[in-house]
Amino acid sequence: MALSVARDTVGPGPVTERTQPSLRKVLASPKMLAIMLLGAASGYPNQMTESALQAWLKDVHVSNTTIGVMSYVALPYLLKFLWAPFIDRFPLPLLGRRRGWILFTQLAMAVAIACLALQSPAVALLPTAICALIIVFFSATQDIAFDAYRTDVALPSERGPAAAATNLGYRTAAWVASAFALLVADHFGWRLAFLILAGVMLLFCVATWRAPEPEYPQQSPRSLRESVVMPLRELLANPATATLLSVVLLFKIGDAFAQKLFTPFMLDIGFSKTELALIVKGLFTGGALLGAVLGGIFMVRLGLLRSMLLFGVLQAVTNLLYCVLAAAGKSYPLMVVAVLIEHVAGAMGNIALVALIMALCDVRYSAFQYALLSSIALLPRYGLGYPAGWVADHGGWYTYFVVSFFMALPGLAIVWLMRGRIDTLDRQRV
Repeated sequence: MALSVARDTVGPGPVTERTQPSLRKVLASPKMLAIMLLGAASGYPNQMTESALQAWLKDVHVSNTTIGVMSYVALPYLLKFLWAPFIDRFPLPLLGRRRGWILFTQLAMAVAIACLALQSPAVALLPTAICALIIVFFSATQDIAFDAYRTDVALPSERGPAAAATNLGYRTAAWVASAFALLVADHFGWRLAFLILAGVMLLFCVATWRAPEPEYPQQSPRSLRESVVMPLRELLANPATATLLSVVLLFKIGDAFAQKLFTPFMLDIGFSKTELALIVKGLFTGGALLGAVLGGIFMVRLGLLRSMLLFGVLQAVTNLLYCVLAAAGKSYPLMVVAVLIEHVAGAMGNIALVALIMALCDVRYSAFQYALLSSIALLPRYGLGYPAGWVADHGGWYTYFVVSFFMALPGLAIVWLMRGRIDTLDRQRV
């Protein structure tokens, strides 16, 4: 199984205070800087086809239910495991096994974002959806290569900090792209906003070019069959893994549901696109960045199991803060409290989940295994578009966030039931 491979390649024994490097030291390394910048490249296109696209559709008076349906352009994020074996099996001739694919997808996304800028959803939704789908496809492919790169380059003791570095870069870039799109669109229109974003996408190629190449002690798969069958066999060799997959699926489901229609919710209760870009999204990202740092620190101190339990409870309870905001309507103090605290808790939960997924991967098949596991983790986020829109339209926003709280409870229960297995998995780090 992947766990034993990871343990055998680096040596046995649990983490101790003496062997565990400090978060500050790890994040200051060139390796972590590269992970953070490539994490930024991964997060940059995400909100263009989510938050920014939702605001664009809201501008042309599309219903919440239709916006929910349009969110299914993000399905490639769920299906990326289908072509991940190709990334494992066939490296491109430039920049090594992982970085060549990252560079290719960044160039392709720049072109696709520019094409999105030329569309008019008020006239026809289909061309807009097709462009968004193409962006998501290349973004998902970039994620396959980057997730494999991070898993390959990070030592087992660096998983928590590597997840934190990814989150720092991802959240910052996602906020910058989303906030910039909303701000420019509010004053100059959506076309100019997306054309500029397309140009900025090209700048991430520099980070990809300069990132260090991982060492690969094991040979890459020699055939497509080996890159599919063997990873699944390694991943599912232990019967307990099936239950761990349910943890991966359900741990963030309540948080994912709460955030699915975050932008329409804020617009419906009275915030403008400029306020959303400069204030709400700023708090969104600030909370997420703080949560990433705190998550990395607490994971070093608490370990994986206790972190998952603590972070899981926090991310469930803090969703209820939006109920207060929904009942009160537009209120800056309530918005600041709800957005900041909820996103701190949500980011901490994300750190723990990413660390769990990394621990389950075998370096020989990290592209396919991480893509498969992250697809399972993202299923709630990208699979709940229609239900989320329906609940918002028929139950109202207060009910919407109450539902998100109760959806979080099954994942917490499974973490508790699997506490022994998760604790054992964590002790196999060095």
